[in-house]
Amino acid sequence: MVAAPKKNMIPEPARIERVVVETDDGLLKSFYLRLLDEEAHRAFRHVPGQFAMLSVPGKGECPIGIASAPSEDLILFTVFRTGLVTDALHRLPEGTVIGLRGPLGNGYPLEDFRGKNVVLIAGGFAVTTLRATLVYLLEHRDDYGEITMIYGARNPGLLLYKPELKAWQERKDLKLYLTVDREAPGWDGLVGFVPQITEQVAPSGENAVALVCGPPIMIKFTLPVLEKCGFTPEQVYLSLENRMRCGIGLCHHCNVGPFLVCKDGPVITLAELKKLPPEY
Repeated sequence: MVAAPKKNMIPEPARIERVVVETDDGLLKSFYLRLLDEEAHRAFRHVPGQFAMLSVPGKGECPIGIASAPSEDLILFTVFRTGLVTDALHRLPEGTVIGLRGPLGNGYPLEDFRGKNVVLIAGGFAVTTLRATLVYLLEHRDDYGEITMIYGARNPGLLLYKPELKAWQERKDLKLYLTVDREAPGWDGLVGFVPQITEQVAPSGENAVALVCGPPIMIKFTLPVLEKCGFTPEQVYLSLENRMRCGIGLCHHCNVGPFLVCKDGPVITLAELKKLPPEY
């Protein structure tokens, strides 16, 4: 019998340093964590696009995308309250110690993007790992071409990271398009679904990559738009979701054919996705 690797099997204790309620409905909260072991905290290194397993004693653990950039001191997770573990997380006050296991999976190949234009397209709370990516890109701004972000939510109250969105809108080296599904009181920004706004923006696929995160229906209608704009499947990066348990490819609970979302993903190109079983 082959022994399971110890790396990333045992959660590290992490303190909740700060909690921010992100949305008007209270269903999304950001948790800023610090590992109790300072050496482990300094050594924590991730690539935007990776995730970690967060655990609450007595409740279990769940996979959550890492929303902070590698350079940021605290490790950020924005959690949607949707089940047993996430409900327990939402009830915890600042100062509580939880478990963190990670980083896990593969992130975006940011080194390969150098010199290229980068288009980030996000819908709903799937913007989390793209938030980490954008912070990284802006920190290394001279290494990349044009940076465009299209981000939409059902209504203004569901947009995440509002103070940062305001600061990003004021930057001259970033094209940020915020949209909501329908007209709303006090909203003077774009109105329309993300695929529709993407078609209006019409980002060029020449010397570019597109990173797309969002609900399946949003992705379904955004991909044909990107194809019209000249993006090939090799230029489009997606972040897959599936039911993950171990997070390191041992249990095969998240397999899609031979592909393990937790280990081989969650970041995958559209070209690679097309090789997987069509039922996914």
